[in-house]
Amino acid sequence: EAHVDRKQLKDFPEQVGDWRRARPDQVLDNATLSVLRASDYLLREYRTADGRTAGFYVGYYASQREGATYHSPLNCLPGSGWTLSEPGKAMIQLPDGSQFAANKYVIANGEYKSLMLYWYHGRGRTVASEYWGKVYTVIDSVRLRRSDGAMVRVTVPVGDSDDSEDVALRSALDLAATTVAALPEFVPN
Repeated sequence: EAHVDRKQLKDFPEQVGDWRRARPDQVLDNATLSVLRASDYLLREYRTADGRTAGFYVGYYASQREGATYHSPLNCLPGSGWTLSEPGKAMIQLPDGSQFAANKYVIANGEYKSLMLYWYHGRGRTVASEYWGKVYTVIDSVRLRRSDGAMVRVTVPVGDSDDSEDVALRSALDLAATTVAALPEFVPN
């Protein structure tokens, strides 16, 4: 398998657009890491000057040939007590005018409710479909001798107001668009 140079996710920018790291990055416990089997990961909370917050997760896999592959939130979150509702897609508009589709869900655990966007990223692609992500991994394994890639997730708390899901979606789309520009140094194209 071809080697690709990349930066470690711990060095991901602390500020992206209007978003600044809110606190030290979260560290996953050994039990979670043994199931996740990621080569590298980042679990960070960002905050804007006006107080909006969002969670940002990237799970990177240097090689998916050895059985270690990205995990869909659709499998992991319900096992941790979360319910997923309102499935759909959201279009993430990038600063260069291009766009891509991400999966969109409202997730809840007890009284905590968030809007979640996620997609699969790497080897020059952003893909919402887990199925197509796997197909491209097989194709790129043959064509490029690469199977590296990541699952990227943005979560934003949803409040109690009638428009809170719309507000959360706008925040999630904003953070997603600003982080995608920095990702290629950490998740190579």
